[in-house]
Amino acid sequence: MRGRLRYADPLVSFLDDNLSPLRWHDDALLLLDQRLLPGEEMWLSLSRYEDVCTAIRELAVRGAPAIGCAAAYGVALGARQAGTSMARVYAELAATRPTAVNLFWALDRMRGVAQTADTLLAEALAIQAEDLRACRTLGALGAPLLPDGGILTHCNAGALATGGYGTALGVIRAAVAQGRAIRVFADETRPVLQGARLTAWELQRSGIDVTVITDGMAAHLMATGEINGVVVGADRIAKNGDTANKIGTYSVALAAAAHGLPLLVAAPWSTVDLACDSGAEIPIEERVADEVTHHGGRRLVPEGVRVRNPAFDVTPARYITAIITELGIVRPPFVESLALGKEKR
Repeated sequence: MRGRLRYADPLVSFLDDNLSPLRWHDDALLLLDQRLLPGEEMWLSLSRYEDVCTAIRELAVRGAPAIGCAAAYGVALGARQAGTSMARVYAELAATRPTAVNLFWALDRMRGVAQTADTLLAEALAIQAEDLRACRTLGALGAPLLPDGGILTHCNAGALATGGYGTALGVIRAAVAQGRAIRVFADETRPVLQGARLTAWELQRSGIDVTVITDGMAAHLMATGEINGVVVGADRIAKNGDTANKIGTYSVALAAAAHGLPLLVAAPWSTVDLACDSGAEIPIEERVADEVTHHGGRRLVPEGVRVRNPAFDVTPARYITAIITELGIVRPPFVESLALGKEKR
């Protein structure tokens, strides 16, 4: 994709626009190419919906809220392409990644407005602006729930994964802004290393204390008292509170429960899927084996060995202390509390 898509010129600063990884500029969607971080800060300039589909599939943009925002802009781009079937635009965008419900939420919302280029663009801009506001709100609401000291996060649920500011990292940002003594531990998050590459880069850029650990180190640091709590994002939250997030989150939840530590899930309400009764109904994306067998172009696994690569796992609701949304703090029993959240909506 890098050779086919156009990079923006001049370079856009990541520190502009409230730490947002995507923006509309000169009739194109600019995306910070997250595959190149932390080594390069480059922006893709996308003018076709097909390019947005590729960017989502190939992880140039990732994180459930950011995927939803990008898909909305993809619809707007499709409406600008002469002779394009909007039904095909929606279908191809919907087929990019199955687990993140924000993708389907955004596409449904885009279908609900007049299918004209100007109206669709206005709606896409509104979706991103609302996601940024939601992240700032849930960050402020969730900050008091964080214990002082070491906080573990898994994958990247920061500004890079949203319309801006972040969900799990939004909670951390708000706590740090309040003067709280927070030290972040970021799991590497194998196999694509979103924690090592993206969370560490983002927090370092924001001046927030961050230490990278391998995924297998978390339980040890909980046992030694260096980690006092966990906050993660989400790709889909079922009606009963079961939560799909990046693979490895379930293991973190089990370790936190064994050590009596709080596990907080931070996500905008668009991540809640009340049509999904439990985590058993959440589709889990299986990605290509190359993400496991290779790193930096080097083969790590012998040829011919079978590989599994589910991109997400489901943390049962019983291991979740609270779910933080812009509508408020949701606590167990989640079936009742999430239903109340729907009424607030």
